[in-house]
Amino acid sequence: MDADVEDLFTSRAPAAYRDRLPKVELVDGARMWTFDGAVMGRYSAGGVIDREGRKESAQKALFEWEHEMIHAGAYDPKIRLDVLDECGIDHQVIYPSTIGLGGQDLGLTTDESLKRLAIEIYNDAMAEVQSDSGNRLLPMPVMPAWNIDACVQEARRVAKLGLRGVNMTSDPDDLGAPDLASPEWDPFWKVCAEEQLPVHFHIGASITGMNFYSRYAFPSHPDNTKLAIGGTLLFIGNARVVTNLILSQVFDRYPELQVVSVESGVGWIPFILETLDYEMSENAPEELARFKKPPSEYFRSNLYATFWFENNRNKLPELIDAVGADRILFETDFPHPTCMYPAPLQTVEKKMATLSEDTRRKIYGENARKLYRL
Repeated sequence: MDADVEDLFTSRAPAAYRDRLPKVELVDGARMWTFDGAVMGRYSAGGVIDREGRKESAQKALFEWEHEMIHAGAYDPKIRLDVLDECGIDHQVIYPSTIGLGGQDLGLTTDESLKRLAIEIYNDAMAEVQSDSGNRLLPMPVMPAWNIDACVQEARRVAKLGLRGVNMTSDPDDLGAPDLASPEWDPFWKVCAEEQLPVHFHIGASITGMNFYSRYAFPSHPDNTKLAIGGTLLFIGNARVVTNLILSQVFDRYPELQVVSVESGVGWIPFILETLDYEMSENAPEELARFKKPPSEYFRSNLYATFWFENNRNKLPELIDAVGADRILFETDFPHPTCMYPAPLQTVEKKMATLSEDTRRKIYGENARKLYRL
């Protein structure tokens, strides 16, 4: 969600930087977001729900629609609250679009002061959205992932603004920083643990992740099929993030740190955790001996995942058993291609009915209330 949409950055910028910060310009006849002279992407909210609440095919909506054709709840916080009321949702966590799902595209320019200014303007605007919504909308601030010290400073700053987590790219090495398995990131993990800021990794939240996305589908597939393949394998892309973080031993060093795998589903998690234990015992027994517990057990203490469209075969109770009822958050994915609008709760009602009342309460809201201190 981008409050104030096209003038989010320029309306808040010092005059000397106004022309270089992200803004909407005509490029080859199309409205595009540009940043310091470089094109970031189409001027679009990335939604598939139109102004009348109808769902369109992803290929058409994402690549052909003009901004004005998309449901205003995709970018207008006031109308988004109406959508929440319509769907029976109390609170919602919000992520960016044009600047990258992990905010990674704000790190592409070479001007350090300009990058920091863009990050701070965006995060200040998101703090306003949260405050104006009475904490019903919880936008995740993005981090200056090209610099560890800058991430530490910005994490402390957004905590003081009252924001309830941070949104991180999964591959800061794309931007010139160490990869997230490096102990050099420990000051960042430390501040996130101290400030109770869960670290969020959205699918496709890095340059590396989106480069993989573009190559997942075989070229001869139709465009809509390519989107379906890409969407499917982006979920599995977050398995890469989860396994790398667990095996970095960051959760041994910072046991209070919490991480959220966003828009990735939960069905793959039991298999990946079981595989992780087996592969480490077979291939890295000496390294495994240094862990305080089996790799699979860290999910129940330090990780969350999001559930929405799964499990048509009614295997949800088994998934809860494997992952833990305390570690699943409910999402709607509005207004993206796999969203369950206009009736997310009704869509999962039969599946959720197979669970105990206590487990349903946790997934529908209590887990999130605890994690985001609501």
